Amino acid sequence: MNRLWVRLSLMISGVLFFVFFMQFLTITLERAGMKEDLDGPPDAPPAEIQQRLFEFMAFSVVVGTMGGILIGWVTSAPITRIAKAARRLGEGKLHVRVPVSGSQEIRELAEAFNKMADDLQHAETLRTNLMADVSHELRTPLTVLDGNLRAALDKVVPLDEAEVANLYGQNRHLIRLVNDLRELSLAESGQLPLEKMPTNLKALVTETIQALEPLAVERGVTLTDEIPQLPELTVDPFRIRQVLFNLLSNALRHTPEGGKITVNGEADNRAVVLSVQDNGEGMEPDQLAAVFNRFYRADKSRSRETGGTGLGLAIVKAIVESHGGQVKARSEGKGKGSEFVISLPK
Repeated sequence: MNRLWVRLSLMISGVLFFVFFMQFLTITLERAGMKEDLDGPPDAPPAEIQQRLFEFMAFSVVVGTMGGILIGWVTSAPITRIAKAARRLGEGKLHVRVPVSGSQEIRELAEAFNKMADDLQHAETLRTNLMADVSHELRTPLTVLDGNLRAALDKVVPLDEAEVANLYGQNRHLIRLVNDLRELSLAESGQLPLEKMPTNLKALVTETIQALEPLAVERGVTLTDEIPQLPELTVDPFRIRQVLFNLLSNALRHTPEGGKITVNGEADNRAVVLSVQDNGEGMEPDQLAAVFNRFYRADKSRSRETGGTGLGLAIVKAIVESHGGQVKARSEGKGKGSEFVISLPK
């Protein structure tokens, strides 16, 4: 009874039997009414009508069963195909897709299944890449720590103040990497806690520039604030400061001595837009497409010490999107500088 074709067969048989029975009942009542009009007792249904009723019943059962099987097969075939694909997907075969065909409802179901499969495959790819990237990034500082500690234990290298400082630096890098990974994971999963409040963005930019001003002076780079007075936004000031700090730190790393970094902004009825523009190294189109990926470094020659953890821009993207905004990178090519634009909805 749980099979679709069985249920359809019974439904069609029942409908046909009901239709034929109503016809028989109508004929019988008409004949009875004619006899009453003639002031005589009504005749019993003739044998031929009874025979017809049985024939109609048998016909309805045969037609209902055959129709149910045919309609059930046509209707359930794409559903069965999707069910088999779902079982294969559950077995880990994430490449499985189903053809989009049939009625509008079946097409929508197939499209939803394929979209789910695409999302699962994409998530699995991201997970695999993340595990590979994390293991790769952790291997170097852990190897350095292990080698230096072993050398110190074997009395090969004296454990003096310089060596302790080196080990401490490697340990700080590991802590920073783990913290960045945790924040990125929380932000991408929508679980990053945000303490939103009305915030003066111009004051926030000014504070961030002042914090980075000594580093900019050391590198011979000019930091300029050209932001006009902007309306207050309800955001998490700590997280938006983190976004600005990451963008400015990234610009400082890629701007040579004598360069200039400018922070600008504007507002309209829908959003407030902030931009961080430099006249440094610039990026090619393929770099623009990957610049927000985890552990991506535009300059492959940069080490982990000079190039950070490679998670700064990925964290920027995740935090901005958790506020309902967007971030994008622009550049006209190598040597022509870069611009990062943040749009935060009002």
